[in-house]
Parts: sequence; C-alpha cells; structure tokens
Amino acid sequence: MAQRLAKNAVVIGAGIGGLACAAALALRGVAVTLVEQAAEISEVGAGLQISPNGLVVLKALGLGDPLRRLGAVPARAVVMEDFREGRQVARLDLARQKNGEYLFVHRADLIRLLARAARHQNVSVEMNRRAVRITPGALPEVSFADGSVMRSELIVCADGIHSAGRPAVWNAPEAAFTGQVAWRALVPAPGAAEAVARVTMGPGKHVVSYPIRGGGMMNLVAVQERAAWADEGWHHPDDPENLRAAFAEFGGAAGELLSQVQNTSLWGLFRHPVAETWVRDGVALLGDAAHPTLPFLAQGANMALEDAWVLAACAVGESGLAAYQPARRARVVRAINEANANARRYHMVPGPARAAAHLALSLGSRAAPGLMMRRFAWLYGHDVTQTHPL
Repeated sequence: MAQRLAKNAVVIGAGIGGLACAAALALRGVAVTLVEQAAEISEVGAGLQISPNGLVVLKALGLGDPLRRLGAVPARAVVMEDFREGRQVARLDLARQKNGEYLFVHRADLIRLLARAARHQNVSVEMNRRAVRITPGALPEVSFADGSVMRSELIVCADGIHSAGRPAVWNAPEAAFTGQVAWRALVPAPGAAEAVARVTMGPGKHVVSYPIRGGGMMNLVAVQERAAWADEGWHHPDDPENLRAAFAEFGGAAGELLSQVQNTSLWGLFRHPVAETWVRDGVALLGDAAHPTLPFLAQGANMALEDAWVLAACAVGESGLAAYQPARRARVVRAINEANANARRYHMVPGPARAAAHLALSLGSRAAPGLMMRRFAWLYGHDVTQTHPL
C-alpha cells in the first residue's frame, strides 16, 4: 500500500520540539498550523545545553548564527567536582568531540528564534487553543476546549508529558516518582564565568551550573534524592531557603552560587515509560509526549530537535510516518538509560566505591582525554540532517 504523504499538518504545542517541527515541515512544503494553549509564545527563565546533535538541526533551520548573536555561550568543557570545596575530579574537553560545537543558551531566546523561523516559513500560529482530545483516522482531528474541531492529514503532538494526544496513540501506564526533586534558578554570573558546565557531585544530590546570556547569568539545576515528592512541572515556586538547606554542605563555587538564589522553582522528577507506539492513523508523538527523560544528560531539548527534523522528513518521504518511530526509538531509549545512569554516578555516598570511581574519572580525563570523549561519540556525533536530508 502506498504511504500517505502529508500536505498539511497541525502541530500541537509551541515548545522547542513543536516549533522546530512546524518550521521543518513548512521547509518541506507542508502547510502547517501550530496551535498553543497559552495566550502568547513565551518561556520561563531557564538555561539549556544544546549539544552538537541538536545544534545541527538549528543550523539547518538557519538559526545557528542568530542564536550566537543573542548571547549563546560556546561551551569549552564539562567539569565534574566534589561537593565539599569544589575540588575538580575530572574535566572533559568538548573541543575533542567531532562536530564539537556545544552551546549554553537561554530557553526563552531559543523559543523566540524558533517562533520567528516558523513564521518565516509561513506557519500559521493560533494561540489560546487548548487541545483536549485527538482522534486518529483517515483524516485525524483535534478537539479543543472551546468546542471547535480542526482536521488535518497529519497531527503532531508536541504538547509535553501531559499530552492530549498520547492516550490516542498509546495507553501509557502511570508515571512513577523517582525519589528525586529538582530546583531551577538563575543568578548573576560571578565576574567572567568560565564557559564550562560544572557538575558538583554530593551524596544523594548534585548541582549543575553553566553561564548563559553572553556569560552574564548562571543557570542552576540542583537535584536531591528524598522521600517527600513534589508536583511535576517547572512552574512551582519554592522558598530559596529550602534549596540552601538541602545543599548546606556544598562549598566552593556551587555553594557561592546557591547563596545568591533569590527565586527558584521546584519540581518532582517522575519516570515515564517510552511510548511503545509513536504513530497511529495520522497522529504522531514528539519529544516529551513520546519519551520524557530525566535531566541528567541534558538531552531533552536535543532529542526533541532530532525528533522534529526526522518526523518532518518522514512525513514527506517515500516510507511516510511508518519510518519515524524505527528511526528514533532505540536512540532515545539509549539516551534515557544513560541519563538514568548519570544520576547514580553523581549521587554516590562517601566511601571506597565513590573514591575509586572518582579516581578512575580523574585518571581517565588526564591520561586519555580523547578516549573519555569518544564515549559520547554515539550521542554528539549523530547528525539527523545527514541521515534525513532535505
């Protein structure tokens, strides 16, 4: 049977994945309507790490140089350090990675650029449209909270972990609390901040920090293991004193940054299974709607960008949407498993096992830095714009 190739599409959700997919589809000649439940396209103040595999998609959309002009910081290294005084354990030189350009960006800047790219490709954007039900079929449809219905040959659900479309494609089991919570905050950068991502590792907790906005601000994500859970989602404000109390034993640069936090948000980390089915009768899942990931490999946005490009290519390709999930699922599962493993590595308690692991990291980063970075070649060296060209 010949595959149905999409000539028009509705994309639900104006986040990174949805905007990138809308732009990529329009670039291929698909007439796209993007719908978003919010009144305007905006984003919370937060940082993102755009690794080479995600950056190639942004470059293909013409956004590489504009992103740099908005203050994206070219990353030099990832530094892993001990929590007590910030003693360096290992340093991974990102310049050793093939296709090694790696950027620290403000999420709002990236959202703004992607929205501009989508509109430049004549994507029609409709705000205040909350999708409540998706119905797959020969001509799938979206039902909205106001009672209206929209039909299209392709519906892309890029509406996050609580996707309206996920139940229509795959009946997912409930998510499970991981026993971890995370705080997010922005603080002024201390002078000329080095362009590195610091992972400060402590027993049952860690802090990630890196500069954004031309090095003028520091993005912080602090993760703690605990029994008391918090709601899922980024938008739950918390008292900064709770954050400082949880990380009171952290010294060095991480401790200094935590002392400056004036506003923070807290959210619970939940483990969602990767969808077994991503496509059904003209409806496709993208990004967190298909495969939510924990923030321990900095790949949530990058996997969504890869999804967006591949889905757009498959939608107009000879194999159609049937090729989308096989092209993506195994890679996404590997990235999620690696993120889960990082949580265990970062949170080791003091003792012989932690000392041995840190010694191995230290020796490896000094004696064989190229070998250390080659561990990530499968991740950073993958280029979906080459495997799925225009």
